[in-house]
Amino acid sequence: MSHRAMGQLSLAESIIARRSAKHWLRAVYELVDWERLAEPLAQLYAAREGRPSYPPIVMLRALLLQQWHQLSDPELEAALEDRLSFREFAGLALNEQVPDHSTISRFRAQLAARGLDQALFCEVSAQLERKQLVIKRGTLIDASLVRAAVNEPGKGERGEHLGQGSPLDPDAQWTRRKGQGSHFGYKAHVAVDLGSGLIRKVLLTGAKTNDSEVADQLICRDEGAVFADKAYDSGPRRELLERLDIADGIMRRAWWGTARNPDPQLTARNRALARIRWRVERTFAVMKLHYRYRRVRYRGLLRNRVQLLTMCIAINLKRALVLSTA
Repeated sequence: MSHRAMGQLSLAESIIARRSAKHWLRAVYELVDWERLAEPLAQLYAAREGRPSYPPIVMLRALLLQQWHQLSDPELEAALEDRLSFREFAGLALNEQVPDHSTISRFRAQLAARGLDQALFCEVSAQLERKQLVIKRGTLIDASLVRAAVNEPGKGERGEHLGQGSPLDPDAQWTRRKGQGSHFGYKAHVAVDLGSGLIRKVLLTGAKTNDSEVADQLICRDEGAVFADKAYDSGPRRELLERLDIADGIMRRAWWGTARNPDPQLTARNRALARIRWRVERTFAVMKLHYRYRRVRYRGLLRNRVQLLTMCIAINLKRALVLSTA
């Protein structure tokens, strides 16, 4: 099936484009090589039958707008209809009909089904690396819990969870964290570049997945050091970092029986590393405060992974604007 042919700019649109030349969306647009991003999307069609589909790159830019402005699919459809800056960034002419919310949802589902969300994140990361925005002095690794979109199931009379999952979202899981009580949902794992604050790797799992279980997948293998809290400390991981010639910046667990008489050198080391490691919390603060990522938007691991990876692309592009003008 063919894609829609996007219309040429009219005189009115050309005037609008000149006026919006200094808009941050225009700066993001010029930062990215969209043709390279279109390559992995070439196999996709936003609509399987009927009218020609929208070009996938138009749909991808629409998903980025959705993340930057925290919009639902119907709200994104309305914004594309009404906001000239949205149309210009997405590549929709003034006389072009915008994709409706069901088309947006189907496109997201296709990204999830084909695993193209990870390919898109990697391509944007590679472009930012080629622009020498990634410092690689160190990688900060951590994880954060995110509530499920569905209601918590299996609550007992005293409010304790009964370990039951939800038939509405079988991928969401229960877990407990010290001082935070019970949590039902997912866990976002990130690797953040120490020098630039750019997100280099990201994973989404069920909430009960141990932080250390997926930590090795977050090591980029070209950084100077890896920094993480005590939850990531293990002998095999220390050996891995030594083989890769990467400095070990993981805080150490105290030996059993030494809690009352801690090793002063170990305590001093952990305190020094904590002053570096905490910077990853800035990334989670951006996610939760600016992108409202305290709760996932969809049901199921795959669709929520698309949301997380798209959000991380959006975060990295805005961060790259700051870095490129610094």
